[in-house]
Amino acid sequence: MSLFDLVIRSMRKNIKHYYLYFFALIFSASLYFVFASLQDAPSMQATRSSMKFSTPFQVAGILLCVIVIVFTGYANRIFLKRRSREIGLYQLIGLTRIGTARLLIIENVLLGAGAFLVGILCGSLASRLFLLILVKLLGSDVVISISFSVDAALQTALLFGGLIILTSVQTLLTVYRSTLLELFHADQQGENPRQPKAIVSAFLALLGIGLIGFGYFLSGHMLNKMMLMNMLAVLGSTILGTYLLFRVTISWLLFRYRKGKGGHLGLKNSLSLAPLMHRMKGNANSLTLITVLSAMTMTMIAIAYSFYYSAENDTRSSLPYDYIFESNRKDAEAFQAELKKANIEFTHAGIDALVLKGSIDERDNGGSDSAHTLIFFPAEQLKQTGRGIPVPTDGSAEMYDARFNLNNQLDQKTLKLPAEIRWQKGQALPLVKLTRVNERYAMNYSVLGMQFVVSERTFQELQGKIGSKSEKESIDTFQVPGKADRIRASGMYAKYVPKGAFMPDYQTEFEASFKSAGLFIFISGFLGLVFLISTGSILYFKQMTEAEQEKKSYTILRQLGFEEKEILRGIIRKQLFVFAIPLGIGLLHSAFAVKAASIMLISDITVPSVIAMAVYALIYFIFAILSIGYYRKMVRGAL
Repeated sequence: MSLFDLVIRSMRKNIKHYYLYFFALIFSASLYFVFASLQDAPSMQATRSSMKFSTPFQVAGILLCVIVIVFTGYANRIFLKRRSREIGLYQLIGLTRIGTARLLIIENVLLGAGAFLVGILCGSLASRLFLLILVKLLGSDVVISISFSVDAALQTALLFGGLIILTSVQTLLTVYRSTLLELFHADQQGENPRQPKAIVSAFLALLGIGLIGFGYFLSGHMLNKMMLMNMLAVLGSTILGTYLLFRVTISWLLFRYRKGKGGHLGLKNSLSLAPLMHRMKGNANSLTLITVLSAMTMTMIAIAYSFYYSAENDTRSSLPYDYIFESNRKDAEAFQAELKKANIEFTHAGIDALVLKGSIDERDNGGSDSAHTLIFFPAEQLKQTGRGIPVPTDGSAEMYDARFNLNNQLDQKTLKLPAEIRWQKGQALPLVKLTRVNERYAMNYSVLGMQFVVSERTFQELQGKIGSKSEKESIDTFQVPGKADRIRASGMYAKYVPKGAFMPDYQTEFEASFKSAGLFIFISGFLGLVFLISTGSILYFKQMTEAEQEKKSYTILRQLGFEEKEILRGIIRKQLFVFAIPLGIGLLHSAFAVKAASIMLISDITVPSVIAMAVYALIYFIFAILSIGYYRKMVRGAL
């Protein structure tokens, strides 16, 4: 029998163990090929001209490479450990170490090449579907067309060439560094669980919980001058706390539970808790990795979907009026005449404004260095345009700032309302108190200044006190109800925007925001799928290995008369620990991360975040079902 015949027989024998790994490699190759292909797709020429299209895909491609490399290296290490006895047998029957290494490397090359070819084929077939999804997410009407990209195929081949080299080096190190004794007993290595010291365990357990709590607390207070350090502190404390939670806290609880039972765990606990206690150190490492990756993935997907979900509402909150002209009645009249000529339905209203200098921060003394630009609007005029803005009482004002927390101009939690508005020195203006902060804009955010709404009477008092020095402005606002008309009107409005001036209109801003959010959710969604399949596969591979290691136990239990259903109840409890607890903790981490990131959006993102996390959890549990199915197969074959 030749070496190649031995390779084919070996692959045929192990194909039942390779199918999910092989699928994950094919999926990764397909996605990477699609990402590389979409950058050169002719259908995306219009998109590339209107937004930075290539850079996000290049960054996503790099992240995808990192994910695939880490997953492949980790999975290959698990497979080598599972096949350690087989590797030892090859050497025992006379194959040299170099011969054994050659056999495994040839097998690895064939597996990688097969995954590459099938992945390229699947990617070519699926590219049009992915392009269709992307075009729909971007809200574009371009004609779908895509051709086979040689450059994308070469990039994918380069990636898989690197993977083959990496796994081949792993194989060589395993073969040359392991003795026959280590190879034959590698699958039986476990930990000797010792009773943890009560004081040390209690301290480390509380430390783990405290670190996670500190990370959660700090995630809500990151907006300051040390934002980067705060982000690193949140990440470090959460990861270390999660590791201590798995390594110490849960381990200590398991020992306490066993002690409380007097060592008599029963069948279900013996099949679920005992194996975990014997592999706690290894499980702590992998479960921490899975938990952190799951949290990062769910956070990325939830934020991306939230951006997409709230794009229209956030744009409207920032630009309540479709078009405005500041103190430019000539252009406003010309634009109005153009709209009438084009038979575009619209509403026009003029709104007065006062631009003053002052501050509402009690730490400021109203000096020139601390004074801000404050712009005041009469509420009655805003209400006439259809805005649902209440009229404040005379002598009071309400602030409107959709980016209040993100701008970090004031700390809303510590701001004591009502607060006196402090005018700039030299201005003898009436007393006005701030009574409320609204997280939206009263006027388009392009208008310079902190926006305040007062009653018409208070507005007239302020204007009268300043007299000839009054910084009064007149803002012409336009609303166009129809989308098609807004698109036409935006083209007309662009002619009145001076070069370099910041005069955004609603329709243009919404389309740009919608396209950016669509691109973000497309990239994060597919990267999330790769994360999900990679982490789920790693957990599944580990459970396959443990199932084979515990096969003798199932044989003994079946011989003693225990039924399949009784044994499976204990196995299901174990899978619940392995899959559900990391997912639950990951969901908790993700919830706090999304809450911290929610300051970037104006709208409430609870609904899109819950939907994104629920979809992730549903797909994640498919791997738990596959794992339970593999255990069932092992139990049924125990006799």
